[in-house]
This record gives sequence, C-alpha cells and structure tokens, in this order.
Amino acid sequence: MPLSPKQCCLGFAGVLLPVACWAQTPESGDWNAKFQATYIWQYKRPFAAAYSGPNSLSSEREKSYSFSSTGFLGFRPWTGGEFYINPQVSQSSPFSHQTGLGGFTSGDVSATHEGPPPTFSLTRIFVRQTWGFGGDKEDIESDANQLAGRVDGRRLVLTAGYLYVLDLFDDNAFSHDLRTQFMNWSLFTQGAYQYAADAYGRTWGLALAYHYDEWSIRAGRFMQPKVPGERPLDTRILRHYGDQLEIARSHEITGQPGVVRLLAFRNRAVMPRFQDALDFAAANGGTPDIDDVRNSEQIKYGFGLNVEQNLTSNVGVFARASRSDGQTATYTFGEIDRSVSTGVSIRGSAWARREDTLGVGVARNELSQVHREYLAAGGLGVFIGDGRINYRPEAIFETYYSVNVFKNAWVTFDFQRIRNPAYNADRGPVSVGSVRLHAKF
Repeated sequence: MPLSPKQCCLGFAGVLLPVACWAQTPESGDWNAKFQATYIWQYKRPFAAAYSGPNSLSSEREKSYSFSSTGFLGFRPWTGGEFYINPQVSQSSPFSHQTGLGGFTSGDVSATHEGPPPTFSLTRIFVRQTWGFGGDKEDIESDANQLAGRVDGRRLVLTAGYLYVLDLFDDNAFSHDLRTQFMNWSLFTQGAYQYAADAYGRTWGLALAYHYDEWSIRAGRFMQPKVPGERPLDTRILRHYGDQLEIARSHEITGQPGVVRLLAFRNRAVMPRFQDALDFAAANGGTPDIDDVRNSEQIKYGFGLNVEQNLTSNVGVFARASRSDGQTATYTFGEIDRSVSTGVSIRGSAWARREDTLGVGVARNELSQVHREYLAAGGLGVFIGDGRINYRPEAIFETYYSVNVFKNAWVTFDFQRIRNPAYNADRGPVSVGSVRLHAKF
C-alpha cells in the first residue's frame, strides 16, 4: 500500500530532524551534513500475455512505489582521512515482488525495504583515506559523502566499509543517479554487471584508486551474499568475493569533456550452473531447478565499456556495453547476460530552464544460449521464469523530464516501454509511467 501522509512525515522526521539540527552551523572543510528524500510512484498498464509463470511480471494493472529519506553525515578525523555514515528510513512496494523483467523499472525499489512499515537502516558506514603525490590541484565541492577541499591530481585513495559498489565503479555523468536521472536497471549501470551486493545493493569491502592526471585505475573486493537476492553476507571474503577492476581516461573533444571507462569483474561463490541443472533434470526427471545443483564453487566473470561525452555545455550522450559469461545463475543484480544502452541528456538552458533535464535512453538485453535453454525447459531464475519462453532480446525505452520546482527540489515525469519482458515475445509489451519527487540540501 502507498505511504500515508503520516508515514511520510515520520520518515522525513526520522532522518531530517537530526541532520537539520547539525546542519544549522555553517559547514567547514572538516565536516558536512546533507539530506535527500525521494518518492517514486509507478503505474503499469495491463498488457497481453499468452501465459504466466511463478516469476512472471503480472499482466494485470499494478502500482508500485518507493520512498527513502537519507542523511549523509561526514567529518575529517585526521589529515587526509574522512568518515561517513548514512542513516535512512525507507519503504517500497515493487511490481510483482520484483520479478518478471531483466531490466527492472526502478533501481530505487531494490535499494529500499519492502513495507509497510517504514524501516530504519544504516545504508553506508565507511572511511576514505587520500594520499597526495603532486600534480595539478583539484577543488572538491561539499556534497553527499564528499567533504570540501583541495586534492592533488595525482593521488591514492583507499575506501573501506559498508557501501554500494556503484558508489565507486561505473560512474557516468548522464546516467548513474537513479534518484535524479534514468531509473531502469539497464540504464543507470551496466546491465550485465554482477557486482557484489546484498538484497538492498549494499556490501562490505574495500577499494583502492590511483588518479594520475587524466587517468585513473581502481580495484576493489567486496563480500557476496550467502544466498542470491537475500541480505546475509558471506564474511569469508578471502574465499567468496566479488572483485572488480576499472580503468578510466578523461579527455576533451572539440573542447568538450568526456570519459571512457573499461570494467572487468570476477565473482567467486557457491553458484549453480545452468547446464548442471539441465543435466540433473535429464537424469532424474522433472523440471530443471538451479537450487538442485547449488552445491559447488563457481566463477562468474564479465566486462563492460562505459562512455560519456559532452556535445555542448548543455547536451551530453552516453553509451554502455557489458557482457558476462552467462553460464552460472544470476547472483546479485539483474538477470541479464549481455546488454547495450545509449542515450542523451539535455539541460533546460536552451528554453530558460537551467535546472531542468530531459533524458532519452534505450537498452537491449540478452541471455546466453544455455540460460535460454534452462528457461525454455521451465526453469526459474532469481528474477524471471514464465514456465516457457519464446526468446527475443528484451528492448527498453525510457524518457524523463525533470522539473526544478524550487531550489533543491525536482518533480520528474518518466515513461518506460518494454518489449519482450523477461525475453519472452509471448508477453507484452509493457508500459510504465512514473512520477518522482526528489529534494536535497
């Protein structure tokens, strides 16, 4: 059920009041306090479906919502050191219990607690240490989980604690923040990126980044969940883990900035293989089930390319392409083995609305051959499974317009159209309209 006005007020107050009291004193470079609140309401029209299975997106009319209010508290305990903690109150209700799509319609739903009632949690607790090695100085503005200051262009940065892997990897100026930009899973990050995370997208781990002028390289290791899609994490980080490596280079084309990023990831955990599930069912009868063969350690790996480029000071484009090996079951993120996406972001300066933004993006998701065979035989994945499948790539279109209604507050109108939901041409297409309210200070 949607949040009542009373629940919204309690959620805001639970995080806003302590942060607001702290924020009354002017900030210095040694501490800051920021706040955000986001409410996303989505409506899915009924659509045609020849059949449905246990993990299908419901073909009936549905409503979904998510709400979060988050405090971002940070201080500098010593030279070069930073400490951050993020308390949050959240509540959500996803479409069809978050099943039936490769690229789900809202990343915020997966990062918030299904309710009611609203749930309090600490979404981040981490430290950051920076060592400078010279080069041109860079000015850092005060922001959420970022203290104001000046840093060397050549520096080493260690980040360790409880956080989102996407805080550190696969950034993009035009498609990364699901609370202000695109919302679909296939657009705000690499669709096939199986980054380590619990049920809410968070995990413990550490990452080391080295910045050398226009180049940067970062590597990280993070805990995997004990069971896919659930909250408990496997603390045996030397045995079961998610590793990632990213190399990025900033550049200019005709005076406009851009960045190219190359990403690789490698996960080790107790994961079932689709072929093992098919072989087990063939030998013993019945429908293949990945849970029947979840009994041995496996490696899942993949790669991604991420490009952002300003065309003018107000127009930017982005593109991503990612691929995983596709042999083992989905463990942490969307049920996608290959994905490409691209889009454009336009600031409203051209029509005298400088803080407004128009975004248009498309994505195409695919499955590996053995993944398709598993679903065709009636198998169920973590997020998808219609009982059978008439395979086609999942195609997603998303567009949004973000209106700056007053200082630090935006209302966004979003529309998504999804062909072949969960890679099944016998179902859909699906149309989803959304309204997003977002405020920060």
